[in-house]
Amino acid sequence: MHFKLLIALVEDQKTDKVLDAAREAGATGATVISQARGEGIKKAKTFLGMNLETQRDMLLFLVEEHMSREILEKISEIGEFDQRPGTGIAFQIDVEDAVGVAHQIRELTEVVEEKL
Repeated sequence: MHFKLLIALVEDQKTDKVLDAAREAGATGATVISQARGEGIKKAKTFLGMNLETQRDMLLFLVEEHMSREILEKISEIGEFDQRPGTGIAFQIDVEDAVGVAHQIRELTEVVEEKL
């Protein structure tokens, strides 16, 4: 079984909605790293030296490769990444190898076989 790592940077108030949507689409879990900060094309606005940008969370999902695109699209939809600039991004990268996922493999084997 092969995996992809989905990485999503989302506004912190949308984290729970994105996690729920990813799980509904087939993700079996996630790691959340709070208080991430980033910059887009335009620098963040400040007011009297204070940053006005919203806080972000980094969500990491290790998912089976055949399910990854559907999960990624669901994350994008719920996070509203393409509707409004600055709401977040998500992308996937190949995972060459992973350990500690034996339970996940057992859970996903039947689901993946049905998709193929």
